[in-house]
Amino acid sequence: MLVGAATLALLGAAAACGKPAPRLDVDALVAQLDRAQADSELAATVATTAPPPVAKALTAIAAERAAHAQALTDELTRMNGAPTPTAAATTTSSTTTTTTMTGEPPQPPTTKDVVASLRQAADAAATAAAQQSGYRAGLLGSIAASCTTAFTVALGGGQDT
Repeated sequence: MLVGAATLALLGAAAACGKPAPRLDVDALVAQLDRAQADSELAATVATTAPPPVAKALTAIAAERAAHAQALTDELTRMNGAPTPTAAATTTSSTTTTTTMTGEPPQPPTTKDVVASLRQAADAAATAAAQQSGYRAGLLGSIAASCTTAFTVALGGGQDT
């Protein structure tokens, strides 16, 4: 009887370990991964035309957001046992570009665009963190805090740029 109970406990534990992560958890992390990658690219792009002190902050923010993307990728890999493609990597579409000479060319992104994107990222990460538990909640909460610090401290909330 004792052996049977131990076997049942072992099988239950093995079954729990073999369960894939809930889709909602994966979707939340993939959305955060896509946002981190986009923010990193945006900050790096804006850094190329910003004044030196702002460029330095933007370069640091780009590196932080790239680190967030790596941490999210690592967690998704741990959850699924294999890398999870981002929405951007799995979306296939054909795009037709029409150029007209009557409109003005689009303005290049600015520091204010980075601030707005980081503000949205912080809000989204905080919301997602509240829906998670354990390590994932901590990871997303840390990302939310980092984004908030980046746009309020490093970039001054975007007021002077």
